[in-house]
Amino acid sequence: MNKAEILSELSTKVSVTKKDAEVVIDEFLEIISEALASGDKVVLSGFGTFEVRNRIKRSGVNPRTGERIEIPSQKTPAFKVGKVLKDKLR
Repeated sequence: MNKAEILSELSTKVSVTKKDAEVVIDEFLEIISEALASGDKVVLSGFGTFEVRNRIKRSGVNPRTGERIEIPSQKTPAFKVGKVLKDKLR
């Protein structure tokens, strides 16, 4: 399901225009993005938790040349599925 399909579904279920639904979804995603960027955890009870995890510095291999390279540490977004969603998927 892509964003356009989500907008269509949301506008039908909530009886709003697709434009209004797009504004709501865009703001929702922006709020989550800003919270993660500031280091906060976003918990949606039953659905899951969005958080930022630190990946440690590690060594790797360039697949083209076989040369060993150092991969720097970095922050990466992560999602942990909540119990209600996990149960729905079973």
